[in-house]
Amino acid sequence: MIIKSAKFISSATKPGNYPPPELPEIAFAGRSNVGKSSLINSLLKRKKLVKTSSTPGRTQLLNFFEVNESLVFVDLPGYGYAKVSKEMRKKWGQMIETFITTRKTLHGVVLILDLRRIPGGQERENLAWFDMNNIPVILAATKADKFSRQRQLVQQKEMAKALGIPLDLIHVFSAKTGQGRDELWESILDLCEIDDFKQGDDDNV
Repeated sequence: MIIKSAKFISSATKPGNYPPPELPEIAFAGRSNVGKSSLINSLLKRKKLVKTSSTPGRTQLLNFFEVNESLVFVDLPGYGYAKVSKEMRKKWGQMIETFITTRKTLHGVVLILDLRRIPGGQERENLAWFDMNNIPVILAATKADKFSRQRQLVQQKEMAKALGIPLDLIHVFSAKTGQGRDELWESILDLCEIDDFKQGDDDNV
């Protein structure tokens, strides 16, 4: 996809701090340390727009990024980080739930998984919750470069089986090699009904 511009807009914890609901939005969710920030940076062809960290639980706010003046990415706090207090986990959960269920410009969520880890009850519950709230979900399995192509398919099949979904609903992705980038972009743009990212030159700032 052609990325002409990508910039940080603002951070928020509650509706009063959200940026104006003017552009279609896609949120990114996943377990802490699943590679969420690296995936977003890879999609945007930026190395450091979204801060990455080896320390789980680093993202604690809703972070908004404007893309091509046509779309907004929303980076959500990671879940499942045991060292965060129960009170903090509850606070994050409420913050995320409020955003997802009330934001009128949200077109869908990219739920990020680790290809090395077979999904469990938490992921199944997340999918069921999104479905109950009529939120479209795109599944992306990161860190594909850790496996051969043959092994990737094996893992993809096991993940699909564990989640009870068709195999082709899981995008195999690598921020390191760019594998699956174009396919993931296609799914995002389809949800947002945007088709004008394919012309022009990348802004490689």
